[in-house]
Amino acid sequence: MANGAGSIVVLTGAGISKESGLSTFRDPDGIWARVRVEDVATPEAFARDPERVHEFYNMRRRRHREGGIQPNAAHLALARLETEWRGAFLLVTQNIDNLHERAGSRNLVHMHGEMLKARCARCDSVREWHEDLGLATACPACGRAGDMRPHVVWFGEMPLEMDRIGAALAACDLFVSIGTSGNVYPAAGFVREARGAGARTAELNLEPSLGASLFHQASYGPATRVVPEFVASLLAAGAVPAG
Repeated sequence: MANGAGSIVVLTGAGISKESGLSTFRDPDGIWARVRVEDVATPEAFARDPERVHEFYNMRRRRHREGGIQPNAAHLALARLETEWRGAFLLVTQNIDNLHERAGSRNLVHMHGEMLKARCARCDSVREWHEDLGLATACPACGRAGDMRPHVVWFGEMPLEMDRIGAALAACDLFVSIGTSGNVYPAAGFVREARGAGARTAELNLEPSLGASLFHQASYGPATRVVPEFVASLLAAGAVPAG
């Protein structure tokens, strides 16, 4: 255990941001109930109809920018955990919003990219981007128009920083999954990786995920309640629980 406290990896999904006003993907009223993945979130969709894909992400970017979206108590609790924990800590999020950063998290991996960044498919430069994107948008780095795209990982693309995530999972003493359904791989397999390496595992969710049986402990309820409670208990203990 690092510094006698233990190493922690936390995975978060859309459920942690729901109470901030951002839609989840797989709820009956979620994003994929209103639009097909195949139409807006694959490389093939972008090649076929880039204007539609741009408008989908422009709408989401505007919602995030103008909708009064704020970090909630769960985001703030994880930032507190990172600050006060005496061992190693890594936060891996499937979310493309910036609520973890705004809450104060710093040791953070956005494995599915970031909504408020754009990438040039030609020169691969990535930069902060808060405005709309379109076919006429020129890359600030190479000057070419028509190659800018959202800096998000679409279905069929490889998530980001997988080597770093894999190394952290192999070395962690505690793996915590928060607000994720367990439907989407490779993130859904992280609990098995961590547990196989000897880590204790915990699920904090609104309801049991598909991989609920792989967790040593669980707490179910709104993220704004269960995450602060879990963090407070862990910090009070000062070390990863044994067994």
